[in-house]
Amino acid sequence: MVRFVSKLWGDERGQDIAEYAVMLAVILVIVVGTLRLIGSNANNAFSSVASSLQ
Repeated sequence: MVRFVSKLWGDERGQDIAEYAVMLAVILVIVVGTLRLIGSNANNAFSSVASSLQ
């Protein structure tokens, strides 16, 4: 049992997947936040251009 627990404790294969998942989550949060910010600013810009053309 001790050998099994020490083998399980020393196994680091799952760590890579967890690290990639955390990096992916951080990147997605940054991308979604940027798109929301740019989206609202672009909407305001297009609205002001459309109103000035009319």
